[in-house]
Amino acid sequence: MSEHRRKPPQPQGGGRAAARRGQSGSSSGRRAAPRGATGSSSDSYGASSHESDSYGPGGEERPFGGRAEARRAAQRSSGSRRRAAEPAGRGGRRDGPGGPNGPGRGRGRAAASGKKRLIDYPRAGKYGVARWVPSWKLVTGLFIGFFGGMVAVAGVGYALVSVPNIDETATAQNNVYYWSNNSEMVATGGETNRQNVNLAQIPKAMQYAVISQENKTFETDSGIDPKGIARAVFNMARGGETQGGSTITQQYVKNAMLNDQSQTVSRKFKEIFVSIKVGATVSKDDIMEGYLNSAYYGRSAYGIQAAARAYFNKDAVDLNEGECAFLAAMLKGATYYDPAGAQSIDPTGATPAANSKRALAQMQDTLDKMVEYGHLSPTVRAEYRKLPDVKNPRSNNELSGQVGYLVDLAKAYLINNNIVSADKLQQGGYSIYTTFDKKKVDELEKSVQKVQKANIKPKERPKTDTYVQFGGASVDPTTGAIKAIYGGEDATKHFTNNADATGAQVGSTFKPFVLAAAMKWGVRDPDLGESQAQDERTVVSPKSLYSGKNDLKIKNYDGTIWKNEKDKEWLQENDGQESYGSPPKYQIDLREAMRESVNSAFVQLGMDVGLDKVKAAAMDAGLKEDSLAGTSFPSFSIGISDPSAIRMAGAYATFAASGKQREPFSVQKVTSKDGPIYNHKDQPKDAFDPKVADNVTDVLKTVVDKGTGTNAKLTGREVAGKTGTTDGNKSAWFVGYTPQLSTSITMFRMDDDETKKNREFLKMFGTGGQEKIHGASFPSEIWHDYMEQALQGVDAEPFPTPEPIGVIVNDVPSPSPTPTVIETPSATPTPSPKPSRTGRSPSPTPTESCQFDWQCGDNTGGTDTGGTDGGVSSTPTATSTDTNGNNGNNNGGLFGGPAG
Repeated sequence: MSEHRRKPPQPQGGGRAAARRGQSGSSSGRRAAPRGATGSSSDSYGASSHESDSYGPGGEERPFGGRAEARRAAQRSSGSRRRAAEPAGRGGRRDGPGGPNGPGRGRGRAAASGKKRLIDYPRAGKYGVARWVPSWKLVTGLFIGFFGGMVAVAGVGYALVSVPNIDETATAQNNVYYWSNNSEMVATGGETNRQNVNLAQIPKAMQYAVISQENKTFETDSGIDPKGIARAVFNMARGGETQGGSTITQQYVKNAMLNDQSQTVSRKFKEIFVSIKVGATVSKDDIMEGYLNSAYYGRSAYGIQAAARAYFNKDAVDLNEGECAFLAAMLKGATYYDPAGAQSIDPTGATPAANSKRALAQMQDTLDKMVEYGHLSPTVRAEYRKLPDVKNPRSNNELSGQVGYLVDLAKAYLINNNIVSADKLQQGGYSIYTTFDKKKVDELEKSVQKVQKANIKPKERPKTDTYVQFGGASVDPTTGAIKAIYGGEDATKHFTNNADATGAQVGSTFKPFVLAAAMKWGVRDPDLGESQAQDERTVVSPKSLYSGKNDLKIKNYDGTIWKNEKDKEWLQENDGQESYGSPPKYQIDLREAMRESVNSAFVQLGMDVGLDKVKAAAMDAGLKEDSLAGTSFPSFSIGISDPSAIRMAGAYATFAASGKQREPFSVQKVTSKDGPIYNHKDQPKDAFDPKVADNVTDVLKTVVDKGTGTNAKLTGREVAGKTGTTDGNKSAWFVGYTPQLSTSITMFRMDDDETKKNREFLKMFGTGGQEKIHGASFPSEIWHDYMEQALQGVDAEPFPTPEPIGVIVNDVPSPSPTPTVIETPSATPTPSPKPSRTGRSPSPTPTESCQFDWQCGDNTGGTDTGGTDGGVSSTPTATSTDTNGNNGNNNGGLFGGPAG
């Protein structure tokens, strides 16, 4: 272009191009800004319209061919320039594109950031609730990501696990039990009693029994149950009960992982992965064979062959359909399905009768399902309506005699005190140091056998001498250690431990707890209201006077006559229908009432103290509440409760220890290859003030010195104790102690068939050739023979001298200085009336106390007059159901259940 044709520069912003640009910029309704409004230096200058069409700012030539094209380009770019400018200064109307209400607001923010978010949440450009609702793209992406992650985790887990070898992983060991002197007692309890057999040696009935009961889809499933897995994981995640594998494959895998039986989420996932791999790589026949060869059936039997031998003494291949269904039930847990029972672990829930009932129901259910799923014909099924004949539950000959009872007692102590679990004990590897003294255990067994052999002759007297049983226990008062027990004739023949659970009522051996309550809390004042009388009490002295009258009307503490629920008066009998003391009140002191075991005196004393306080005293001494009868009847004070021999020995040990109560225990320490597991710590409780306990002991010394317990006298030693006989002569006891050892002996009759329901205690009139069995007869004789040997080499120690205690209540002089015993008529005659005795004054002289041979220290013993419930026929009997639901036949146990 020639120089002369060029026009001079025009001011920027002027001309038609600028006007057009202004019009384009205001196309949405805004007016163009006046010149100079932007504040830039170029606003003061202009250019010709021609030049502005052809050149850009600074005189640069535009790439457009003409003004029309430039105009179109300007129009195309006006929108983007406007959007870019809006965030810096929102001008124009509020509803325009750049205003706060315009659609360009959100887009402007996004453009200004310069980045696009990977996850658009909260959602841009949305307001209110819509801003927080995820898009379908986001939901789909997250789901795909989560599922992919799970698949990746599952793939890694599947790749890392391997199929277990059952023979390599099942590594259970023995537990070794030691005597108190650390010599070995027996190695048992955790042994792997297993002999693998091929599937061809396992009856089809056994295979289909577990399939029908455990996993009906076993033959077609992949090895896992997704619903069961989800349920188990959910329960574990929320801290609820864990659940095992729900398929046979999962259970097989679990059995193969004995080195890790913890119920955790991580272990559960490991089990799932292994189960999936096993299901995919192992045949169903091999899984079934492995499962039946590794499962635990109880009685230390792993695998079907060991189980067949343990329960039926036959090979697995010879099992019939009923026996197969029975063994399938054992897989539920032999503790509660083995007909032999497991009372050492659960005294009330695992009785032979309860277990037999559960086993039969489970067996029948399995057979029904086998028919339902087409694995058994109805004709064959109909042949098995009863439990099969189950053999001796103890396969280890070393558990015969008393050792089986001792091992059961130690195991129960560990399990019920959460020291070692049942599963861990079964795996074995523990050294268990017990408190049992081998010499004392042997001597106690010999003492029972001596009396039994000399006196109990079932062949000569089948009606009176069959089913006679004994039980006993010996406890150290200074520690609470159980030194010896007698559980029965043989642990491989008689399965209930008679030292730990019998249900035999204790009779008059309960009376010391009544006396202890009267000395600890005192009697209530009859002149005060009930509320005030509970607070203002009078502690009694052993010299306090009470009526020894037979058929005594029992009164409430306020003097009103006690009546039962039928509005009948209670008339308390004494054993032999005898009255003691001087007429008309027949008063005797509590020392004499204890010495002669006078029921009427202690029943009334219990009412004056309050039966709730009597119960509390018994529990303070160490008896368990579940072994105690209800306190609705006055006869509570004379022993209608049924604690065990161990608990009775332990409770009397509290008196021997001057009121310090220690829980009886049977395990001193436990170790394993990893080191110490448990060490017993002495934790005595102050049950009674020493003044109370020592006065009870002093009164019980009188029983042995010149009362019903003279058979229990020991050479050169002080002995305190009490005889006990129960209503109907169904049990007899002697419980006594020295400062170093407390021992209880019980005797009763009961059918030895422990699988029968509703077993009853039988009367002992005529048993052993005696008119009536008393605690003063065979029980005290056994006690004497045992204690003489058990304490050999132990220095004799005296009991503490008791401090005076309490006041003499009912201190009214007797009108007759030389009373005689009066026999009163009774509605319930005795089997054979006894001659009258010359009575004793409240403070008899030694001469008076020994004018009959039954009172003195010869070996004939005294007549035990205690424990008979008595009463007229309209009153409740000792076995009547009380308000607590007890029926006088409650099996008490030492550990974990109704105690005793």
